[in-house]
Amino acid sequence: MGKFKIPSVPPTTNKTIRFPNDVIEAVEEEIKGKDCTFSAFVIAAVRMALDELENNDT
Repeated sequence: MGKFKIPSVPPTTNKTIRFPNDVIEAVEEEIKGKDCTFSAFVIAAVRMALDELENNDT
């Protein structure tokens, strides 16, 4: 059995952004009933977009 390692929380910065209401409604509908927050969904989507942009640059 491996040793338990206390996980570290990555540093974060609070940013205030405005979303169109239809985008908010669509995200909330997608995460309804799932173990996911609005912030987690947006972060995952932005990371995917950044990965795609990086891959398109090569």
